[in-house]
Amino acid sequence: MSRIAIIGAGAWGTGLAIVLGRKGTHQVRLWAREKEVRDSITTRHTNELFLPGELIPPSVSVTCDLQEALQDAAILVSVMPSQHCRGLFEQMRPNLAPGIHIVSATKGIEEGTLLRMTEVIAQVLGEQKTAHIGALSGPSFAKEVARGDPTAITVASGDSDLADTVQREFSDPRFRIYTNDDVTGVELGGALKNVIAIAAGVCDGLSLGHNSVAALITRGLAEITRLVIACGGRQETTAGLAGLGDLVLTCTGGLSRNRSVGVELGRGRKLPEIIAGMHGMVAEGVFTTNAAVGLARARGVEMPIAEQMYAVLHEGKPPQEAIHELMTRSAKSELE
Repeated sequence: MSRIAIIGAGAWGTGLAIVLGRKGTHQVRLWAREKEVRDSITTRHTNELFLPGELIPPSVSVTCDLQEALQDAAILVSVMPSQHCRGLFEQMRPNLAPGIHIVSATKGIEEGTLLRMTEVIAQVLGEQKTAHIGALSGPSFAKEVARGDPTAITVASGDSDLADTVQREFSDPRFRIYTNDDVTGVELGGALKNVIAIAAGVCDGLSLGHNSVAALITRGLAEITRLVIACGGRQETTAGLAGLGDLVLTCTGGLSRNRSVGVELGRGRKLPEIIAGMHGMVAEGVFTTNAAVGLARARGVEMPIAEQMYAVLHEGKPPQEAIHELMTRSAKSELE
């Protein structure tokens, strides 16, 4: 029986714990920061704070101790918010077994450094060269994964052994894993779609129709693709599960936290008020927008949707004005 540590007991971390736990071939330890989450899982076998109503299998245990979570783990799944990734890996580094497989399931970019999560992890580990690192991403609402809806995502790594191991150990008839070696494309696709999803929500909040959202998704994919290529990723990755697949889901699905933030912005609410009402849940796109704009400027890539969302989120620009500016930009070829 393989031992898997999941670091982060939000909705997605809990959903992955349920997937892995229901196979019956894994011993899963879920690390939770919040006492109420630990108490809920221990006493009721559910995470009532972040994923209410979904039963967690008995093969999943919860702990607040990082060392206990990592003990004898062959696979570490990193599912913390992006702003906590560096700090938690600095704490975990002394307890990581040689050769452990590390899978980042966090969809974000670190502010300040503009590093992807696997780059942050590799930087923290430094000389600990025996660690194998990959990224897990794709269209996957945690609640639907937990209840067993058919889901397909991808694991990306330059280490084929890690990718093959994750594909084998994580897949079941309701959760299908594809492999990819384009870590850059998979991670950026998963992070940047959250920015576009906020914009899609703004359209809904402004009572704009399907035409507007379809245009936004299409042009948003063009922005993502430009930046992925500029950073060394591949265009075909952005047409896959971690690109187009996740983008469509997050821009149109009612369970999308990032889209929900955009909806409320479009209705005239202010960001601090929206965040306060999320009760500890994280909309990664709020943080990623800053990093996305910084990364695009550093690479000389034009990302007008991301720029406008940055202005709405962090400069107080009225959403209606942002949409108007997107529609009145200078005319150009679609293929530019």
